[in-house]
Amino acid sequence: MKAILALSDGNYFEGEAFGASQSQGGEVCFNTSMTGYQEILTDPSYAGQMVCMTYPEIGNYGINTEDVESNRVQVSALIVKNLCPYPSSWRGTKKDSKTITLNEYLIQSGVPGIQGIDTRRLVRILRETGVKNGYLTSGTYTIEDVINKAKAQPSISETDFVKKVTCDSTSNWEESENSLRFRAGEDKDAAFTIAALDFGVKHNILRKLKSQGAKVLRFPATASAEEILAAEPDGIFLSNGPGDPEILDYAVNTVKKLMGKKPIFGICLGHQILGRALGGRTYKLKFGHRGANHPVKDLRSGKVEITSQNHGFALDAQSLNPQDVEITHINLNDNTVSGLRHRSLPIFSVQYHPEASPGPRDAHYLFEEFTESVLAAKKAGQHA
Repeated sequence: MKAILALSDGNYFEGEAFGASQSQGGEVCFNTSMTGYQEILTDPSYAGQMVCMTYPEIGNYGINTEDVESNRVQVSALIVKNLCPYPSSWRGTKKDSKTITLNEYLIQSGVPGIQGIDTRRLVRILRETGVKNGYLTSGTYTIEDVINKAKAQPSISETDFVKKVTCDSTSNWEESENSLRFRAGEDKDAAFTIAALDFGVKHNILRKLKSQGAKVLRFPATASAEEILAAEPDGIFLSNGPGDPEILDYAVNTVKKLMGKKPIFGICLGHQILGRALGGRTYKLKFGHRGANHPVKDLRSGKVEITSQNHGFALDAQSLNPQDVEITHINLNDNTVSGLRHRSLPIFSVQYHPEASPGPRDAHYLFEEFTESVLAAKKAGQHA
């Protein structure tokens, strides 16, 4: 079936539809990862976005129950050069002795896709002129109609996507017992408790916190500082998530009240929210950082990490007070802020994903640093 993808600047692409037979709009962005499409599809940070994969062949290893990062597909649509119709992997979930395809997965999830377009041309447009809103349809529309629908899409900064993806209530997070990653009895030996503020948290972040020996209490993004502190956590985690941090005043105000109370660690949107709570400003990047191959330099050690990233906004380095905040990491592609640390409080954050999924594991040490700061603060409190 024919499909049309139009951008708000008037560019359009004609290809073949796959996935769910429905029309969808959103901000069009691109991801440079070669693998990990299932983690990307289910990452809540992509809510409201249509993702173009730059790697040309997608769907090769099918779908499985282990690689989801949330409870559903979060992207508005998927854009690829070639969709693999015959996946093969020992990990792939099977139906009638055949590995479930990416096409079947998107049909089941109600998410449309388009293949057979020149994804290189699309990415060049986004890189040269910035991300655009788009509209994808396999319906009987004229090109002009689809372009007009793309132009009519609201800006990503006009919608609070965090409230659409956060959990409904506070809970003690546990891996599902049918998961191969599940490890029973972790909480019985938990050395400390982490309050994870869920702005759209990925499952692998929660797994990494658990693997450090923590009991993880997952709080909705709208939880107040008083509610969080009433649970008596030993540390606070600020998660990744979608959209523009500038419209998340409720989260910024909560973090302001939490600073100085407990050690805090933030990732991606959590990093941006923390930066704003520290008095900084954020701004929209031209085309964002999305992929599993972004170089980041640790300014303290001089080491370079290859990191997994997914964000369209960044902190303005000049807006942060250097007497209070130390910039610890920079993105070597464009010198944007990739990490910060408070000079006197046990607070730090990074703009990338140290838990990966997908991506390299160069930055796993950050969870160990957070654990050390939490245990040190807990010990100091016990002897106070």
